[in-house]
Amino acid sequence: MSNRDEFLNHIATKLQRKRGRKVTKPTWKHRVQWEILNDKNIDELIDMFEKQCHKNHTTLKRVSVAQLQDTLRETILHYGGGPIVSGKDDRFEQFGLSTLLEQLDVVYLNDLHRKQVISIAERANIGITFSDITLAESATVTLFHDRNNSRSISLLPTNYIALIPIETIVPRLTHAMKMIHEKVLSGSSIPSCITFVSGPSNSADIESHLVHGVHGPVEATFIIIDH
Repeated sequence: MSNRDEFLNHIATKLQRKRGRKVTKPTWKHRVQWEILNDKNIDELIDMFEKQCHKNHTTLKRVSVAQLQDTLRETILHYGGGPIVSGKDDRFEQFGLSTLLEQLDVVYLNDLHRKQVISIAERANIGITFSDITLAESATVTLFHDRNNSRSISLLPTNYIALIPIETIVPRLTHAMKMIHEKVLSGSSIPSCITFVSGPSNSADIESHLVHGVHGPVEATFIIIDH
């Protein structure tokens, strides 16, 4: 985006026309996308999230901050322990998980050279991230990727754990896209890659038979952190 005007001016020159055309956003008579689920409270959204997790073959746990460390440890042991990969996210300290991750000898991918990241992540047993925006309707976690949070963490390990602060839960994709758009309008930094993860890898491309783990984690656990 830093050289957007230069880029667009070059295209306009090649097309032999002037820039300056403005697009007026349409005013929609009906905006049903904002009406769907808009009357649901947080507990109703979580109930919906739980039902959809079941459909997505995702394990869901809801815990308090005080229970989080033990629950995360139990989930990691359930998956067989390490190797574990993650990113250096300030929220691990905020939710009291830093000591646990040190004990488990987690590999932080942002400490590695870019060429090492994929090699390490694809051999990992577990990847752990926080959700930035969480969609109740589809049981989807939204991940903002930057140098501290590689997309490899949620895509390459055998198992994936998403930590979901309850305040990140919104009704549906419409709300998430509005939040992202508002960040753009306000000039906030937006990552070049945003991933939407709705549980473990599922594919039915071959003869319509559902297969797990073809192109991503075989198992996934979402942990809602309730204050």
